[in-house]
Amino acid sequence: MTRPKALIAWSSGKDSAWALHEVRRAGEVEIVGALTTVTETFARVSMHGVREEILRAQHAALGLPPVIVPIPYPCPNEIYEARMAAALENAKRQGVTQVIFGDLFLEDVRAYREQKLAGTGITPLFPLWRRPTQALAREMIDAGVDTYLVCVDLKQLPKSFAGRRFDLALLADLPPSVDPCGENGEFHTCVVAGPMFDRRIEVQVGETVERDGFVYTDLVPATPLSSRANERSERDPGSMSQRV
Repeated sequence: MTRPKALIAWSSGKDSAWALHEVRRAGEVEIVGALTTVTETFARVSMHGVREEILRAQHAALGLPPVIVPIPYPCPNEIYEARMAAALENAKRQGVTQVIFGDLFLEDVRAYREQKLAGTGITPLFPLWRRPTQALAREMIDAGVDTYLVCVDLKQLPKSFAGRRFDLALLADLPPSVDPCGENGEFHTCVVAGPMFDRRIEVQVGETVERDGFVYTDLVPATPLSSRANERSERDPGSMSQRV
């Protein structure tokens, strides 16, 4: 029996990585690509600020082709939605009928995704929906997910959390007001190892900068890649937390 084809909405972070892992373990759909918005001005993943070369290393370790949606900075919402719609229409022509999201409990974000996919022939799936986030965070860590906090919202966390590993020590240090998985936008992450990868991505923690109320910590490939010649030092603050 042919399985439905799906894209994973890949943010470069732990929740999308774990959603991919869960769906692959269930085996009910075939993941055929990783969908990510990249701010073309900076060549970085939107909101997370992860270098595109790290993103492509993730794709290689996942064994998934990239489906990159380039957006400008700043990005008006109508441009974001038009470019995302075009990418999904192209995916549909290639037989994709589902998109997997790593959302946990934000009703407005889920409603936004459902609204935008309504009538497109593509169904959104939320394999982690309503999972208790404290237990989910520990499950990821126990399974060997290695990830760094690459973006921190200064309204919710101090700068010192940027660049830290997402581990049990970090969970213990989080203020009570902060969701253990950062679902309210308190922080964003970049995964470098875990059961969804077939190899570890070797990185070094680079500089930390502040922009527009957020702090971004750069992850740099430990082994230089050919694309390093085109690297840009700017950080991308993105413009909308629900974007992939």
